[in-house]
Amino acid sequence: MQKFDVIVIGGGPGGYVAAIKAAQLGCTVALVESYEMGGTCLNRGCIPSKTLLANAQLAHKIRHADEFGIEVSKPKIHFDKMVDRKNSVVSRIRSSLTKLVEANKIKIFRGFGKFTDPRTVKVMGDDNEILQGKKIIIATGSEPKNIPAFPFDHKHILSSTSILQLKKLPKSLAIIGGGYIGCEFASCFADYGVEIHILEAMNSIIPTQGPELSSELTKIFEKKGIQIHTQVMVEGIDKTSKGVTVKLKDAPPVHTEMALVSVGRSLNTDKIGLEAAGIVTDRGVIETNDRMETNVPGIYAIGDITGKWMLAHVASHQGLVAASNAANISARMHYNAVPAVVFTNPEIATVGLLPQEAAEKKIDYKIGRYPFMALGKSQATNETEGFVQIVADKKTNQILGGQVIGHEAGALIAEITLAVRCELTLDDLADTIHAHPTIAEAWLEAALVANDTPIHFPPKRRK
Repeated sequence: MQKFDVIVIGGGPGGYVAAIKAAQLGCTVALVESYEMGGTCLNRGCIPSKTLLANAQLAHKIRHADEFGIEVSKPKIHFDKMVDRKNSVVSRIRSSLTKLVEANKIKIFRGFGKFTDPRTVKVMGDDNEILQGKKIIIATGSEPKNIPAFPFDHKHILSSTSILQLKKLPKSLAIIGGGYIGCEFASCFADYGVEIHILEAMNSIIPTQGPELSSELTKIFEKKGIQIHTQVMVEGIDKTSKGVTVKLKDAPPVHTEMALVSVGRSLNTDKIGLEAAGIVTDRGVIETNDRMETNVPGIYAIGDITGKWMLAHVASHQGLVAASNAANISARMHYNAVPAVVFTNPEIATVGLLPQEAAEKKIDYKIGRYPFMALGKSQATNETEGFVQIVADKKTNQILGGQVIGHEAGALIAEITLAVRCELTLDDLADTIHAHPTIAEAWLEAALVANDTPIHFPPKRRK
C-alpha cells in the first residue's frame, strides 16, 4: 500500500490540473489514469476535433481566395494526411503534459481506479496497486451516450469519438442531434465538401444558445448547403449496401453513407466503487457543494460528473478549487461567468445571461447589438458574418451577459467574461479604449448602442 496526501482519479483537464495544484501546495499526490493523460478533451474531444476544424476552415478560406484577388486551383483534400496531423498534434501535447505532471513530482499510476473504502483506491491495469489518500478527488469524466435503438458500430453508426478515427471522408453524413457537438462536426465536414443532414428533435439547432444565435447559425449553415431537419424524431438506423437509412417518425427517411449519433454523454460514475466510499449520486451525478466536496468529507468531485457544465475549462477551475480545499486552503466555485464556445465556422460564444434568461429572472434588461458587417477590420478580412450582443441591467447598466457569433468568437468572449465576473457596467466598457482596427471594437460599439449613444451605427428612430 502506498500513501499520499491527495489521490486524483482521472487525468483529464480537471484531474491533472487538480493534481498539479495540490502538488504546488505541498501535498504528495497520486494521479490515476486508465487511458491516456489528458482524458477525453485531449485524446478524443477538444484538441483532435479542433485540429480537424482548423484544416476545414483553411480549406474554406482557400475556396474563397478569389475574393481577395488571389487565383488558386481547386483545393484537393487529403483527409488521411489531415488525420495524421491531428494525431501528431495530440501526441505532442500528451507527451508534454505527461512531462509536466512528472515535473511536479506527481506519481502517475496507469490503470482503472476503484474505491474500496472512503480512503482507499485500488488500481487495476498496467499498475496494480493499493493507494491510500487523506483526500481524494474524483475526475472520471464522461463518454458518448450509446442509444439502444441505434447502437454504435463505429463503422457506419459513429460516436463523437469514432468519427475522429475516420481515415476517409464519407460522401454524406447524417448527424443525429443539433447541439454544439453535432453542429461542430456539421460545420467541419461541410467545409470538407461532405453532404450534411442535421436531425434535431427540438425546433432549432443549438437551442440552449438562444433564438438569436440559433437563427443566425441556421442561415449560415443553409448557405453552406447543410440540410437542417428540426422537430424530427429518429426511430432507428438501418444499414444498407450504400450506407445507412435513418428512419424518422412521421417524416421521410434520410439516406446517407454514415451517421453520427450526438445526443449526449454518459457519466463515468457507475463502476468506480462509489458505494464503498459512501458517496451519494443522483442518476449518476455526484452532488457537490461550492468547495467541490461530496457528501463524504475529504472526497471531492470535479468535471462532467458534477452535472454542472460539461466543459473542459470548468473542470479545470473546479480542479483548482477542489485541490485548494484538499490542501486545507479555502476556495469556492462560482458559475456566474462561465464562457461557452461552439467551434463552428463561424464560432459562437456566450457568457452570463441570455436575454430570455434575464426575462425569466424578471430583470429589467436592455440589449446592445452590433454587426460585424459594420466593422472595418471585419470588412478588410472578409469575415463579416454575425454580431455581438450585450445584455445589461436597464437600471444599473451592469453587464449581465454577452453573446457573439462570428470570426474568433471564442477569443472575443474573454472580454465580456471578465466584465460579468467583475460586475462591470456598460460605461466601464464604453470608457475603455479599444485598439483600431480590431474585431474587439464590436463590444465597444455594442455598449454604446445599449446606452443609446452609438457612434458608428444609426441612432434609434424617435417617435
